[in-house]
Amino acid sequence: MQEAVFGIIFDTTKNGVLLIKRRDIPVWVLPGGGRDPGEAPEAGAVREVLEETGYQVEIVRKVAEYLPVNRLTQFTHLFECRIIGGAPQMGPETLGVCFFPLDKLPLLSPPFGNWIRDAAARHPSMLRKPVEGVSYWVLLKLFIQHPILVCRYLLTKLGIHINRLDDTGPH
Repeated sequence: MQEAVFGIIFDTTKNGVLLIKRRDIPVWVLPGGGRDPGEAPEAGAVREVLEETGYQVEIVRKVAEYLPVNRLTQFTHLFECRIIGGAPQMGPETLGVCFFPLDKLPLLSPPFGNWIRDAAARHPSMLRKPVEGVSYWVLLKLFIQHPILVCRYLLTKLGIHINRLDDTGPH
């Protein structure tokens, strides 16, 4: 089973969070993605944040482990990170990198809003709970509201990435 790793980076005031705008599905999300085989979750989160934001980070704490609830979800590690170098940059998977105030977040797809709230609550110990807000019913409602975005999401689940760049150009 593939596992996912995500990093959450708060600004120095802890009132803002860093989000990326995906290139293949143009929505704002936390930086992260699939963990490589044999890669430690912490190393995967650091790698994903660097690839998607241009920032070098260190792990501050493990916020949560989220357990899959259906085929739309996977076991996910969420780490709070701190920037230690680098600069914001766009890349093959990223259209934008920006800090947003916690009280003025853009429209987020599930479960990112829940994950940001979990991390901002600063629980005294790591959370371990099911992924919330991701269901086939929610997917259907989102399809009715945003059919193009949901179709692009479903294509990524099949390994087809639209507007993703690599060394050879767009896919």
